[in-house]
Amino acid sequence: MLKKVLIANRGEIAVRIIRACQELGIEAVVAYSQADRDSLAVRLADESVCIGPAAPSRSYLNPPALISAALITGCDSVHPGYGFLSENAYFAEICAQVGLVFIGPSPSAIRLMGDKAAARQTMKRAGVPVIPGSDDVLKSAEEAQELARVIGYPVLLKAVAGGGGRGMRVVQDESELVRAFATARAEAEAAFGQGDLYMERYLTGMRHVEIQVLADAYGHAIHLAERDCSVQRRHQKIIEEGPSPQVSPALRERMGNAAVAGISSIGYVNAGTLEFLLGRDGEFYFMEMNTRIQVEHPVTELITGIDLVRWQLLIASGERLTLNQKDVIIRGHAIECRINAEDPSRDFLPSAGEVEFYLPPGGPGVRVDSHLYGGYTPPGTYDSLLAKIIVWAESRDEALARMRRALGECVITGVTTTMSFQHSLLSEPDFQSGEFDLGFLPALMERRRGQSL
Repeated sequence: MLKKVLIANRGEIAVRIIRACQELGIEAVVAYSQADRDSLAVRLADESVCIGPAAPSRSYLNPPALISAALITGCDSVHPGYGFLSENAYFAEICAQVGLVFIGPSPSAIRLMGDKAAARQTMKRAGVPVIPGSDDVLKSAEEAQELARVIGYPVLLKAVAGGGGRGMRVVQDESELVRAFATARAEAEAAFGQGDLYMERYLTGMRHVEIQVLADAYGHAIHLAERDCSVQRRHQKIIEEGPSPQVSPALRERMGNAAVAGISSIGYVNAGTLEFLLGRDGEFYFMEMNTRIQVEHPVTELITGIDLVRWQLLIASGERLTLNQKDVIIRGHAIECRINAEDPSRDFLPSAGEVEFYLPPGGPGVRVDSHLYGGYTPPGTYDSLLAKIIVWAESRDEALARMRRALGECVITGVTTTMSFQHSLLSEPDFQSGEFDLGFLPALMERRRGQSL
């Protein structure tokens, strides 16, 4: 068993990992920037160490600082959480070189799945359905034009090293392609230091459905059903739920088996998520894999009763995965709302300030993952996520009612949040019915914008 873990992250995920460590009797050391000196993670950790100034490049994105922090505090392992260096193969390699266990997959798996074009090819070879598109990196706009004529418009240009919608452009016809290619390449270069692009057919009317997987170092892998993440704004998830309203048990088995086949083909170890586009006809297509714990992992934990972060730690300790596929039983329905410090009435402009008062919701079936407390001022340097409210109930309708109650009960003063916006989404007929896709939220916001003029 691991003895002492450095948590190379911040915010609610750092708090989540600290709790899992403490329940397993593992010492938790949190690495923090100067801006996070007063954070809840620092208060809860067994030990803490400052790794530099507020700027991520000089703290949470600084491998030498994090490695030094782990070594000087006597840690035997590093948990990267999500974001920052969680999917950085170089960081995972350095950990291995200095004798630290990286709580996640191997550097080779991170590198392979981090290259979106290579990941696509790998999944295709494993028999996982992929979206029609390029088999390799596009060398030029001219090559992109030739391929687009073959697969048909609209097409989607995507950064090989992309994420969060950066380096991504939808192209409706050939007249737009050259300009979109240059823009996407420049954006990818600025965001990821690599401008390589690939192309996929742009599919409409699709849902974003992801499959959670767990695998140990002994060749045993399982899936833990799906999460529906179709409610997105500019490729950023707003509400997630599980199971998906549009996934039948038979489809769940097909998607889960495809996901397990995909990770087994590369010898993947630890937790991961394969993201798919799902059509109304029941056909699904691989998009990408996240080689880390997801923000929305509590949804899966609530519908399966399986602690994913605990299993991350156990697998990294060399333990066998004692769960078999038949042990994964889906019960009830869970919904998660990401509460961000943003003002929906001002096009989601970030909101800064001190959290004057914080009252999280409670009661049956309500879970809150957060790093807030009264009097805390969230640093404006980082992601605006303040909390995740997750509810569970026996049915989706009951879960919707419970989430409305939880959002209405939660109080956060001093900063503007997205709670009222999410509360209104839950009452939208299309959302209530479950008959929505990735176009739901953009269309709704455009309609509301028109009504306010």
